[in-house]
Amino acid sequence: MRLPAWSRSFGVQVTIALIAGVVLGLIARSWGPVSEAQDNWLGQTLDTIGSSYVTLLKAAVVPLVITAIIASIGNLRKVTNAARLAVSTLLWFAFTALIAVLIGLILGVVIQPGMHADANSLSGAAPESQGSWIGFLTGLVPVNFLGLEVSTSADEAGGLVSDVDFNILQLIIASGAIGIAAVKVGKAAEPFLQFTEAALAVVQKVVWWIVRIAPIGTLGLIGNAVNSYGWSTMGSLLWFVVAVYLGLAIVFFGVYPLLAKLNGLSVRQYFSGVWPAAQMGFVSRSSIGTMPVTQKVATDNFGVPHGYAAFAVPFGATTKMDGCAAIYPAIAAIFVAQFFGIDLSLIQYLLIVFVAVIGSAATAGTTGATVMLTLTLSTLGLPLEGVGLLLAIEPIVDMGRTALNVSGQALIPAIVAKRHDILDVDRYDAPRIDGYVPVDEEETGETAEAGETTEAAEAETSAQMR
Repeated sequence: MRLPAWSRSFGVQVTIALIAGVVLGLIARSWGPVSEAQDNWLGQTLDTIGSSYVTLLKAAVVPLVITAIIASIGNLRKVTNAARLAVSTLLWFAFTALIAVLIGLILGVVIQPGMHADANSLSGAAPESQGSWIGFLTGLVPVNFLGLEVSTSADEAGGLVSDVDFNILQLIIASGAIGIAAVKVGKAAEPFLQFTEAALAVVQKVVWWIVRIAPIGTLGLIGNAVNSYGWSTMGSLLWFVVAVYLGLAIVFFGVYPLLAKLNGLSVRQYFSGVWPAAQMGFVSRSSIGTMPVTQKVATDNFGVPHGYAAFAVPFGATTKMDGCAAIYPAIAAIFVAQFFGIDLSLIQYLLIVFVAVIGSAATAGTTGATVMLTLTLSTLGLPLEGVGLLLAIEPIVDMGRTALNVSGQALIPAIVAKRHDILDVDRYDAPRIDGYVPVDEEETGETAEAGETTEAAEAETSAQMR
């Protein structure tokens, strides 16, 4: 029996997953207190599904970041004025982060989400891991080739368990150094760069498969949040959620279109072109997971040259986070200060701006923004228990944050390309079919070189998702 067309739509699947997650979370919570979750098989199942999906995304981070950064720097050898393009990209990343964090500060002061929170329904605990400026600085120096850290601990049965973790900053720096070295070596490194591009295409294919099961992960994450915290806790954070989404909306519907307009780009074309990436980011909650779609949007819809897009988009997926690293930590820091009755000084507000603009590289392109939030709170001297206060609505706000992240990661390369007269304006203004501008057969080879996953077998699925 063939399913109706509407049921195969990715957006419909996510909506169904969100509703089902809330319903199952409420059922699980009604079966017993959270403290007795070990006897609640449904609650455990939801938790396992959500955490397993996040684990899958994190598992893809190391190979994806390494191959993407090396390939992106290698692709700059195909672009003229590569150094100017790279500097211009960094400056635009910082400029939009500055605007986003200022909007977050204004909304936090005006809406005062911390004053609307009920202290009786919220409890906070210090996070297991946290960010700090010393940690940020020491993290710039790779401890090994892949920036991997291995720790051994005892499990409940008395056995030893080895945990492998990674430092995203060290991955970026190590991969960047290798990419630069490969470009400097020249012709002798061509086979290595070609292999890296091929490896990137393979990894992106795997990531695509992981993203396709995002509705299942969404069901688990939302269901576990409802089961763990309940409506009273989540409702107490309603004003915080409103403030965050209002900030995201102002940047997405106001700042980004204005920047596009000021640089001679059609606002309508921006919205229609960026929608596939924004939707995928909302569902996957991962900038890195969405990177193949973001890069396709930049090249196919916006007309950004493949060589430059292959540098700017992967770099942005690991460092440009207007949602996670600017709006969210600004509002969250003000929320924590208000909740604990702490008055922020002008210097502390300036520190929030500084952390958002300079420290966004500390935010991994996977789900969550805990590192950036703890970095902000520790810099301001605010209680780190504030991180625990916001866990109840983390999956909800992370969807919007990531959608904004990837929208900016696609727009900035278009703006920079336009200002350097290398943008294909005709392609930017061309009509889209199923969300994308059709790619000519002559461009197929060039697209493949950029590491994009646009195989014919995915065409129907991609169109349905958009």
